[in-house]
Amino acid sequence: MINLLTPTNWKDYELIDCGNFEKLERFGKYILIRPEPQAVWDKNLSEAEWTKLHHIRFKGRSATSGEWIQKDRSQPDRWHIEYKTKDLDLKFRLGLTSFKHVGIFPEQAANWDYIAESIKMMKTPQPKFLNLFAYTGGASIAAKCAGADVTHVDSIKQVVTWAKENMEQSHLNNIRWVVEDALKFVQREVKRGKKYNGIILDPPAYGNGPNGEKWKLEDNINAMMKDVVKLLDEEEHFLILNTYSLGFSSIIVENLIKSSFPQVKNLEIGELCLEITKGGKLPLGVWGKFRSF
Repeated sequence: MINLLTPTNWKDYELIDCGNFEKLERFGKYILIRPEPQAVWDKNLSEAEWTKLHHIRFKGRSATSGEWIQKDRSQPDRWHIEYKTKDLDLKFRLGLTSFKHVGIFPEQAANWDYIAESIKMMKTPQPKFLNLFAYTGGASIAAKCAGADVTHVDSIKQVVTWAKENMEQSHLNNIRWVVEDALKFVQREVKRGKKYNGIILDPPAYGNGPNGEKWKLEDNINAMMKDVVKLLDEEEHFLILNTYSLGFSSIIVENLIKSSFPQVKNLEIGELCLEITKGGKLPLGVWGKFRSF
C-alpha cells in the first residue's frame, strides 16, 4: 500500500485540473497554466475551459526556459499568498520566473506541517533545524514559526534573497542564511561536530553549486545521506528526504535511508501528491521520513 501525503490546509492554492503535460493551478486569485511532465493522461476540462479560466500561461522555448503570456497586461508579475494552520502562519512572495516556477512548491506544505508538529513535540528548548537545497524557504520559515533555530542552505544567492523576503513577510527573523554547495556544507558541518534536531533535504535531479560544483542526484545522494545522518542529534531528531525525479522509486528512498542509518526508527515511505479538483491525483515526488520520538 503506497503512503500518499497530500496537503490539506491550502486556501490560497488549488490544482484545478491537469493532463496532456500541463497543469491548471490557482495561486491566490490568479490561475496559471504551466508544464507538468508527469501529467501524461487526458485533461478533465476542455481546452476552451482552460483558456477561459486562466490568467497567465507559460510558453516554453525549451525544456528549461520560456516566457509567461498574460491575458491582461495589468496582471502583476509578483503577488503574495499565505499558508495558515493552527501552528503556522506563513506568507510567500510569488513571481513569474523564466524557468516556469513561481517561487513555491505547494505540495511541500505537507512537509511543513510535519516539521512544525515534530518541533513542537520536542523536549529540546529550541531545536536546531537544517534545510538543505532550501529554495525560497518554505520549510525554513515553517520551522522558524514553530520555534526552531534554523539554518537555510542553497547555492543560488538570488533564491536565498527571495527566502529572506518570505521570512520578513511572515514576520519572522534570525534565520541563518548560507549560500553554498549543500554537499560541501554538510561535509564541513560533520568535521565541526555540529548536530541538528531536524533536517530536510529536497535535492534536484541536477544542479550546480556557486563555484561550479556539479550535482547529479543518482551520483551524489548516497554520499550525501551518509554525511547528513551524522548531523542528527542522538537523543532527539527527525529527517525528511524528498526527491522529485522520474527515475526514483519509493524503494530507492527506503534503501538509501536504511543503508545510511541502519538504526532508523519509525521510518515512513510514500509519495507526495496534490489532489486535483476535477478528479484524480498528481504525483510530485517520493519521500522518506522518520523521527526518534
